[in-house]
Amino acid sequence: MSDFLPFTRPSIDEPTIAGVAEVLRSGWITSGPQVKAFEAALSHLCAGRPVRAFNSGTAALEVGLRLAGIGAGDEVITTPLSWVATANVILEVGARPVFVDVDPRTRNIDLEGVEAAITPATRALLPVDLAGLPVDRDRLYGIARARRLRVLEDAAQSFGASWNGRTLGSFGDLVAFSFHANKNITTAEGGALVLPDESYAVPCEKLRLQGVVRSGEDGMEVDVLGGKWNLTDVAARIGLGQLPHLDAFTARRRALARHYLVRWDRSLGCELPPEDYANSSWHMFQVVLPERMPRAEFIRRMREAGIGVGVHYPAIHLFALYRALGWRAGQFPHAERIGGSIATLPLFPAMSEADVERVCEAAKRILS
Repeated sequence: MSDFLPFTRPSIDEPTIAGVAEVLRSGWITSGPQVKAFEAALSHLCAGRPVRAFNSGTAALEVGLRLAGIGAGDEVITTPLSWVATANVILEVGARPVFVDVDPRTRNIDLEGVEAAITPATRALLPVDLAGLPVDRDRLYGIARARRLRVLEDAAQSFGASWNGRTLGSFGDLVAFSFHANKNITTAEGGALVLPDESYAVPCEKLRLQGVVRSGEDGMEVDVLGGKWNLTDVAARIGLGQLPHLDAFTARRRALARHYLVRWDRSLGCELPPEDYANSSWHMFQVVLPERMPRAEFIRRMREAGIGVGVHYPAIHLFALYRALGWRAGQFPHAERIGGSIATLPLFPAMSEADVERVCEAAKRILS
């Protein structure tokens, strides 16, 4: 269908496409000068803090946990309402994820529940900014300081968001971003980790590429087990082309979200996202469907109307991998209900107000 409206689509301009071609012609296509330039640009956005780029946001999260010293026997508190990578990286480093239910209004982790879940084995907090809406950073870091815990912010969905006027990544502990194809800016695949200070830079680089440290003309040493998580120059060049558009992309997403909230028929019984225009990056516009409407049917009928709908996300603890670790249905009722009924509607900068109205009208026909 030529007029099919997907739930997201990246906006990549012609100068960026030409820049990628230049990188391909240069002969240097893996990690090199473009990655260095991308990291410097990200650092500038993050108030000069050191930033290292990765081939995915997942890799950034795993290295963040390793840099924080998280390993076997440790517990990491996180949300069950996220992409499964958030919890998978905790298992990857040998630690145990401890889930806490979400606040039904924000759909982010319930910080009151976080305090109750802390045990002597807790070493870190791993909050997620669902759909680009930041977790309350003041309260989050208040808990972390009081209990001497590390924080790894899963800000994969909130690049460009802020907390009370401060850009995410410009403060705090470890902060992981994602630049996957569906994110607010993209490198096709990629991510970044904002570090607390320069003392983390060399350990981070070692973990990113097989633990290798080079010296002189031919010296090489490996003293830690690293991975293969470096970003390519091709991907970094896409990111460098995207960054100048970040403010415009964010403003456009906020305007489209505002139009959704004005045009949406509130008698349909859906739960709408919080109307936070000051902080959220509006990575996604998500509604929780009423019980009478099975999500699969809604997705099918919207697709027949030429509109794509995403699912972000099923509750992590209900996947077989996590049920095998002892989690079960009924433990986190808010996350389970939201995860079973949440639907991601189209939202990306190239959309028009007429596109939003088309989505609202189709949803009204189906939900009525």
